[in-house]
This record gives sequence, structure tokens and C-alpha cells, in this order.
Amino acid sequence: MYNLINLDEAKYELVASFRKVAALAGVLLPEDAIEISHWGTQHIVKPLSKDNMAIYVFVLNGRCLKVGKVGSKSQARYISHHYNPLSSKSNLAKSILEHRDDSNFSGVTEENVGEWIKKNVDRVNFILNKEAGISTLNLFESFLQCRLNPLFEGFQSQR
Repeated sequence: MYNLINLDEAKYELVASFRKVAALAGVLLPEDAIEISHWGTQHIVKPLSKDNMAIYVFVLNGRCLKVGKVGSKSQARYISHHYNPLSSKSNLAKSILEHRDDSNFSGVTEENVGEWIKKNVDRVNFILNKEAGISTLNLFESFLQCRLNPLFEGFQSQR
């Protein structure tokens, strides 16, 4: 398990490591190709620019909970889906509710899960210009999933 206790340092190391992986795949990323937006535990949910795509990472107490990606046309997934258990088949809120017996999620209910996530879970967004291409976005997501081993990745049957 990759330790994300010092998330401020880890997020830059993750980008540096991904640049090496991308280069091995023949993708050369300009210095400004990846912007990091760290919402911390006071999520100020802002829309993604129509010219951008993103990988988002949710972290609780140094443990990665979920890694996901959104294209430039996936505003709802980026802004709200992970805070509402009824919004989609797979989202962070639903996964937390399925594991609310875990001491890390004590006191979480269907009514408060969205606000609980915003107040207790770090969120880091790695924002790429859509010109980087969907293949680069997919590679970055796969790299972070392999590196961070998220607790809630995929459906239960896939774990």
C-alpha cells in the first residue's frame, strides 16, 4: 500500500513518476501538461473546464479510497456523483455506506455521507488538457490505481 500521509509531497512524486511511465509509452508531456488541484478536506467543488479532463483521488488518513477519471464532458461525475450514493452504480458515497461498520466510517449515514466526505476525505485532482488525449488519461488512471491500490476500486465482485 502506497502511503499518502504526506499528501502534499506525494502528489508531486506521483506526477513525476507518471511522466516516466508516459515517456516509456512514447508520450512526452510538456511541463505544464498536468495541473494539480488539491481540495483538501474542505472540498470546494468547482466545475472542470470544457478543455480539460481529470483524474481524481480520494484519500482518508493516508489511504487511497478511490481513483477515477472524467473527460471534458463528465461534469456531474466530477462535481457531484461521488457525494451522493444514489447518483450512479459506482461512487465513493455508496462504497463508504457499504463499509460503514469499518471504524474509519463511524457515524456515516445516507443522509450525511456527502458532507462527511467533504469534511473528512482529501481530494486531489490531476487536471490535463484534453489535447493530451484519452489514451494518456486512461494510462494515468491505470498508473494511479496500480500505485495507490484504492480500497474501493471497481465493483465488489472484481476485488
